[in-house]
Amino acid sequence: MAKATAPGRPYPLGASFDGAGVNFALFSRGAERVEVCLFDAPGDAKESSCFPLTERTDEVWHGYRRGLKPGQLYGYRVHGPHEPAAGARFNPSKLLLDPYAKAIGRELAWDDSLFGYRVGDPAADLSLDPRDSAAAAPLAAVTDDSFDWGGDAPPRVPWHRTVIYEAHLKGLTKLHPAVPEKLRGTYAGAAHSAVVEHLRSLGVTALELLPVQHFLRDRHLAEKGLTNYWGYNTLGYLAPEAAYASVPGDAVREFKGMVKALHAAGIEVILDVVYNHTAEGSQLGPTLSLRGIDNQAYYRLAKDARYYEDFSGCGNSLNMREPRVLQFIMDSLRWWTTELRVDGFRFDLAATLARELYDVDHLSAFFDIVHQDPVLSRVKLIAEPWDLGAGGYQVGNFPVGWAEWNGRYRDAVRAAWCGRNPSRAEFATRLAGSSDLYGRSGRKPYASVNFITCHDGFTLADLVAYHSKRNDANGEGNRDGTDDNLSWNCGAEGPTQDAAVLALRERQKRSLLATLLLSQGVPMIRGGDELSGTQNGNNNAYCQDNELSWLHWDLDAAGGRFLAFARRLTALRAAQPVLRRRDFFAGRGLHGVKDVLWFGPSGEELDEAAWNDASGRGLGVRLAKEGIDEVDDEGVLATGDTLLILINVSPEPVEFARRPAAVPGEWELLLDTAREEAGPERAPADAPYRLEPRCVAVFRLVESVEAAS
Repeated sequence: MAKATAPGRPYPLGASFDGAGVNFALFSRGAERVEVCLFDAPGDAKESSCFPLTERTDEVWHGYRRGLKPGQLYGYRVHGPHEPAAGARFNPSKLLLDPYAKAIGRELAWDDSLFGYRVGDPAADLSLDPRDSAAAAPLAAVTDDSFDWGGDAPPRVPWHRTVIYEAHLKGLTKLHPAVPEKLRGTYAGAAHSAVVEHLRSLGVTALELLPVQHFLRDRHLAEKGLTNYWGYNTLGYLAPEAAYASVPGDAVREFKGMVKALHAAGIEVILDVVYNHTAEGSQLGPTLSLRGIDNQAYYRLAKDARYYEDFSGCGNSLNMREPRVLQFIMDSLRWWTTELRVDGFRFDLAATLARELYDVDHLSAFFDIVHQDPVLSRVKLIAEPWDLGAGGYQVGNFPVGWAEWNGRYRDAVRAAWCGRNPSRAEFATRLAGSSDLYGRSGRKPYASVNFITCHDGFTLADLVAYHSKRNDANGEGNRDGTDDNLSWNCGAEGPTQDAAVLALRERQKRSLLATLLLSQGVPMIRGGDELSGTQNGNNNAYCQDNELSWLHWDLDAAGGRFLAFARRLTALRAAQPVLRRRDFFAGRGLHGVKDVLWFGPSGEELDEAAWNDASGRGLGVRLAKEGIDEVDDEGVLATGDTLLILINVSPEPVEFARRPAAVPGEWELLLDTAREEAGPERAPADAPYRLEPRCVAVFRLVESVEAAS
């Protein structure tokens, strides 16, 4: 008769159900003994039984237990040396979460027993706390990975046609009136037809979600009545956040259902992931998982091994020099891609991933592995190209195959529209796809993920309503969040009844959003900006899980008009290939027509002096359809129009004396941000056009019959 426990296999890591039982496998180089502890129910304060993993293969402890089924709750106890000064922090009294847990069966409940040292002890983290943490520790759950995907297929939207919508999973639907109340703030809520249709109507091709890998709510925030709303504090790297399931214990199935629904609508799912640090924090943080499993292997220790090297400001950094850590990261990314079918990742503080030694190294093992991986090399990869360490600002320096959040785009566009007057050259370079950043390495315009606002900072509505942040609700005396917002309040700080100020703010919003959608590269819309959402001047709402951060769907008349304007903009972008080029402008084109022509109000092409004139009051650009060589899947040349974009960031009107065209014809007005609606109006190509202060206008060339023939 077969024994209940067998040697099992060292791969795959984690808990794997095979229909008859569960295989457990855990990497720990420094451990002397490993136990699996089984729990019968989430409320249990103590395990019902434990058994040792007696087999060890290539530093992986493993064993198989027959009769266990999906839903089984478990944790690990890992025995080994307790030598904090040397970096060894084993403590078997602490129940540990499996790093490869695919589901969270019980969330953490804060208690002093979760810390490996005696809290308040003079020697602090050098001491050993013997209290059992089983009653408070998070528990993993064995999963059944089966799911009916039906005919699901990834949309695989080309980069140059991508429009990203960044949103918080809970905040997206928590106040949505069309979503059933029990589904609001959940994966199932995000899959609701009303949400999907809104995204489609806005031209969104990819929903980028703030962290949904299971994360920790910080103790210090909980004690202040706040929480880690954004979720940049990951604890379970393979497990969907348990709190976002509408049915307890159903997070994995619900997440898959959300992806399936979005895919059916042609919308990709991109996850914001945090591999630069973990939720265990500094040496004074809790012992919940990696710290107790093998602190010396998983974390990057300082020269004084009691402490951690910290490039994120969050207390620790994963050890990118350790092959098993690289395997862990790659295994988790592949799991989300293959089993949960997400379409890409945005890597938080991604410069940290390139720090094998101290300096950022873009030939590091992490990037080599990603490029060679047959799964991950095919999905969308986006870097937040900076961290908080020395030399961490790396915009433009990531390898081929990666897109980047373009911080220089954000800063240049904000500076232009708030009156800080960057040079025409800087402004135009950002609008043209930032070839200075991405062209030299062989990347394309779509390597630039353009954004003006994101979750971190002012909303679009607040960007035009506040000069200074208003973060008192965060409980840090308004010291948190950046002070350099590149914002302009349009003449009044915060809420106002001044009709002229309100009208100017609406114009500024239209001009900023138009700039984003008319730029080369990949536009990213901050979720809620199209709804004119405000956070009342809070530019760091990371701890505000309430109506301050949630999207408000009850629009007033002005909000409804702005949403309609946003939809017209994304439709214009989708219809015009010249706005989403696959290649950088060359300054030349077919039949002697330049693919791009930059000019001033006189209609004359800009010379070097004009390019560098920060006081220049008007900028025009003609995008010639002759410069497009995009073909569809059948090899047919893409159709579209020659467009003319006029920009006036100054506080005075500018009259463009003439509007140069490549061929005879008329310019038809498509939009002017001076008006909520504009067009159709036609005028000869050489007719002047008065552009009001702080406005953008777009025209398409209607060729004359003679030219067309």
